[in-house]
Amino acid sequence: MLSSAGLDLRPLRAAIIDLDGTMVDTLGDFEVALNRTFADLTLPGVNRAAVERTVGKGSEHLIRSLLAEQLALPAVSGVGEVCPARTVDALFEPAWRRYQHHYLAINGQFSDVFPGVIEGLEGLLARGLRLACLTNKPLAFAQDLLQAKGLAGYFLQVFGGDSFERRKPDPLPLLKTCEAMGIEPARTLMVGDSQNDALAARAAGCPVALVTYGYNHGEPIERSPHDRLVNSLADLLIGLPT
Repeated sequence: MLSSAGLDLRPLRAAIIDLDGTMVDTLGDFEVALNRTFADLTLPGVNRAAVERTVGKGSEHLIRSLLAEQLALPAVSGVGEVCPARTVDALFEPAWRRYQHHYLAINGQFSDVFPGVIEGLEGLLARGLRLACLTNKPLAFAQDLLQAKGLAGYFLQVFGGDSFERRKPDPLPLLKTCEAMGIEPARTLMVGDSQNDALAARAAGCPVALVTYGYNHGEPIERSPHDRLVNSLADLLIGLPT
């Protein structure tokens, strides 16, 4: 693991940037959409801490994990003993449909772009790097969010969790994104906020920078493999020629 200043960015020709927790603080969107979904299913709501601990591995994983937690609550599990059909598998499909409905209705309304993101993106483009957004969020959700937050125009490519056969931390999405941009992985920086981004980058052969403020399943981000830690996307420009 290199120090936060140990990555030479000058040979880079592209950057792949994660969305949730890296460019946009979307916990508010997740919290509202999930609580409306669980209300439709007569389940207790979830708090922000539970969402932050679980988000990052795709919407299906998010819903299944939180369904399991809510169904395990004493008040709910007692009902389950009377109604065995209230299981994660049985509730997932209706939960997924309601979640899609609610998330599409509020996408971006309860989220904010992190400080330094615009400066970082503009600086990377000004220095000739090609940019792609790669997220485990469904592609349609990602595209709408980028548009709503004024970020869509910065990216040559946008790929979501349903764009490829596998998601981060598998390296396949990074390799496919590099291929789409026409830049080899060794010259493409992965910028993310979690071990999913870090592990995918390592396996794909991409250098990786991690932001210190995102969502990493409750684990300290510095424990994840990285070549650089930054406090904002603007900090990526440190060490790059103007």
